[in-house]
Amino acid sequence: MAVPKRRTSKKKKNQRRTHKKLHVPGMVECPNCGEYKKSHHVCASCGHYDGKEVVEK
Repeated sequence: MAVPKRRTSKKKKNQRRTHKKLHVPGMVECPNCGEYKKSHHVCASCGHYDGKEVVEK
């Protein structure tokens, strides 16, 4: 039967159990200018959302 040679430290145990990971937000191409923007958000470069100009740039 396999027996661990050394005790696993709290730090190593907690690092293994973590679920904190970086994730990339869902980016889509703006249909008006072609820049990438977050989905369901106003485009930062041209100010369009859903085919309409919402913010004047």
